Amino acid sequence: MFPRESITFRCTVDVSSGWEYLWYHNSQGILPSKRDTYAISFLDHSHSGQYFCKAKRGKDSSFSTEASETTSLQVSDPPTPTLKPLSPWLDVFEDELVELKCEVNNPDWTITWYKNRVELKEDFVLYLDEDLLNITSVSQTYQGVYACRASLPSRRVSSEFSNTANVTVYENIPKPTLSKQPAINSMYAGETVHFTCKVDFASGWKYQWYKNEHELTDTDKTISISLGVSDGGEYSCKATRSEITSTTNSEKIRQEVLEIPVPSLKPVTQWLDVFPTESVKMSCGMQVSSNWTYTWYKDEKELQAFESVLFGTDGTNLSIISASSSHRGKYSCSAKLKSRSVGSNHSSPLTLTVYDKKPTVTLEQDPEYKVMFPTESVTFTCHIDVSSEWKYMWYKNGSKLVATANTHSISHIGIQDGGSYTCQVKRGIDQVFTTDFSQPIDLQVEADTLTPLMTQQPDVEKLYTGELVTFECTVKISSGWTYHWNKDGAQVLTNSSTFKIDVTRLSDSGTYECNATRDQTMFRTKHSDGRTLHISEIPVPSLKPVTQWLDVFPTESVKMSCGMQVSSNWTYTWYKDEKELQAVDAELFGTDGTNLSISSASSSDRGKYSCSAKLKSRSVGSNHSLHLTLDVYDTKPRAMLMQDPTHSLMHTGDSVSFSCHINVSSGWEYLWYKDGSPLDPFGNNYNISSVVTTHTGSYECQAKRGTDTIWHSEKSQAVRLDVEERPQASIILLTGWSEVFSTDSLVLRCEVMKSSEMWNYTWFKEGQRMDLAPSEKYMVTEQSLYTCQGSRTGRPSYSKSSESFKTQNLLLKRRVLLSISGCLFFGIIAVFLGCIILRVIRKPVDDDDDKPEEANLFLTMAQLKDCADAPYPLAEYITDADLNALPKEGNENGTICSETTLLPITPQEDQAVLTDVQKTTENNGGLVSFQQ
Repeated sequence: MFPRESITFRCTVDVSSGWEYLWYHNSQGILPSKRDTYAISFLDHSHSGQYFCKAKRGKDSSFSTEASETTSLQVSDPPTPTLKPLSPWLDVFEDELVELKCEVNNPDWTITWYKNRVELKEDFVLYLDEDLLNITSVSQTYQGVYACRASLPSRRVSSEFSNTANVTVYENIPKPTLSKQPAINSMYAGETVHFTCKVDFASGWKYQWYKNEHELTDTDKTISISLGVSDGGEYSCKATRSEITSTTNSEKIRQEVLEIPVPSLKPVTQWLDVFPTESVKMSCGMQVSSNWTYTWYKDEKELQAFESVLFGTDGTNLSIISASSSHRGKYSCSAKLKSRSVGSNHSSPLTLTVYDKKPTVTLEQDPEYKVMFPTESVTFTCHIDVSSEWKYMWYKNGSKLVATANTHSISHIGIQDGGSYTCQVKRGIDQVFTTDFSQPIDLQVEADTLTPLMTQQPDVEKLYTGELVTFECTVKISSGWTYHWNKDGAQVLTNSSTFKIDVTRLSDSGTYECNATRDQTMFRTKHSDGRTLHISEIPVPSLKPVTQWLDVFPTESVKMSCGMQVSSNWTYTWYKDEKELQAVDAELFGTDGTNLSISSASSSDRGKYSCSAKLKSRSVGSNHSLHLTLDVYDTKPRAMLMQDPTHSLMHTGDSVSFSCHINVSSGWEYLWYKDGSPLDPFGNNYNISSVVTTHTGSYECQAKRGTDTIWHSEKSQAVRLDVEERPQASIILLTGWSEVFSTDSLVLRCEVMKSSEMWNYTWFKEGQRMDLAPSEKYMVTEQSLYTCQGSRTGRPSYSKSSESFKTQNLLLKRRVLLSISGCLFFGIIAVFLGCIILRVIRKPVDDDDDKPEEANLFLTMAQLKDCADAPYPLAEYITDADLNALPKEGNENGTICSETTLLPITPQEDQAVLTDVQKTTENNGGLVSFQQ
């Protein structure tokens, strides 16, 4: 069904009559119509669902039938038709064809056509079929928006409008516009040009192209031509889209095609044979225009710019800043237009030759004296073996000289002529190439006075008797010198550059010096600086112990040191019982042998130790030092552990002290252990002021000594310590509950729990000891806080204090019990009086038959026994909640149940009171029915 249609349901019962009907939609009842029909005039989507009915009759409709069979109703919207254009376009020119189709899924529907939402009449267009709209010859009157609708006339149901089709009718056929990309008239062969023919409106166009009025085979909107010289000419186009629609020709565009020129390559530098680091420059250019960029090639491979090869603007120049052998080869270039992909062929090549290395410039001196004196003469010559056109440059100490020939002469040398001489050659004008400097020649011009250099080996001021010493005298300027030696001003040797003393003695101490003369000129130098010798006897090293003791135990370490006080340039040798020691695993020597270390002493290490010293760089050795005696015990000592007091069993709170001792040697520190685990160090005594059960365990001690290497003794014997909890005292109330109402005192008793020993007891009040004779019992006459403690002559000698006992419990319990008893008593009297009053004022009833049965409020004991769930009378007034909520004020008739405001109650006191109350409310003490 569709919205706004109507429907009627009918419900019938084939038997009997007098039925009324109930209608249901999706199991929900509809307002009762009591008729056998149910009509819906205007359907909508909410009416979709399942429908059924029932029938009922009788007084108060007490009888109803089963539900009828279910009828399904589906309310849905009519289908919306789809409009599809069958002609290739909807924007048309006059006399063209437009064809539309309206599609709907159900063939029973009738199609109606609309233009601009106005229904079309049959005389407007020609219908080929009911669902087709065909306009065979379009004019301006057919322009508009078309749509269709579907309907069922028999049911007066219509669909929504379909999608629309907008038909546009143009009056005039446009003229196409021709464009070209790139928009350049003159182009080069190999370039690509794109022509585009464009019609500003409508669609579906096909294109025809012309060159010089001749038709081309291309039909696309845009054509691309890779230009050759023959492709020059005038291009035009036109557009068509049907047999009856065609545009006029477009305007013409002229295209010229040129051949690509070849660039010209020229050298800029004067020569193309160059040396390493020399610069080279070439240029590449086109004569036709300047809108070109250039690419360079070496041996037909493209060149890239890098550190020594640079290109000028647009690549017009190639510059090699510093030539090398890798730059040898044939160079060429090509050109490319900046904004277009037009490239030329390669230019003619140029060959570049690069020598393997820079030319070497050699400088020579005549005569070849490195040191000269005034009035002598000298000539320098500069040589280069390759190429030509060289110019010479001369330098002294880096400053340029005036000379330009290949030689430079000095006829009379003066002090001012001394210095470093070099030369250099160059060539070129704009791009100047300069060789490296020649090797320098240093010309030294000295004055008349010279001082020889005196050296000593070994170069020390202090020597020891028996050493070898050698002096040497040299004049480093020129040659032909004779040397003379003096000691303390007196000549001792001549004609030798060295002076040697093989075995020094104390008498060799003094100041030594030398001088020299030249053989040919007899030029005499000054005396050298003096060297003073101090000859001394060899000292004896000092031997000292590093460890604190020289009596040690097996496996203990020992260390000794040997040293000289005069300097640190000594190495040391060790001796035991006058025999030299060699390093083994147990005996190690420190740096230069300054220390002797015995890592694990044994009886074999006993003996007398000494050392000797030797200079590191010279063959000087000392006598032996004084000796040290090392004593090694035969066995390892054992620590002794003692306990005070010696009891093995202790109780919490006791104190105990342990002491650890070793009777031999000294320097001991002590370590403590409990059950094998280390304890914090406490010296040779370990004290526990108040033991607890966690102190139970096995105790040991051990001794150690040493700093860098620590040595441990044997552990002591183990001492076992057991700690038990100290027994607990407790207070017991001896006064019974039956005596609570007849006495104002309590009797307390103190006892030590879980103990069969005889104890004496001490009592405390509010934490203060009471001045009483020791007794296990104590009578309390006032409210307070009491504790007690046991003591005895044996161990343990005293117990823990008992927990505190509060005597205010007696008064509290008495008040609670009196309050509950008063409430129960007055409650029973109130119930009894109420029953009597009801009996007196109740009126008799004449007709017992019409009298309603009266509920029996009071049951007999027999009835109570038969009814397991019958409540006790007034049980609701006496509950645990009421008892727990003390204090509470009275019952319904105003009876006051609380005697006075109660004292604060602890949770233990509260629970004790409730226990007593519950005992009084059992069957023996509870309320029972008045009827027996």
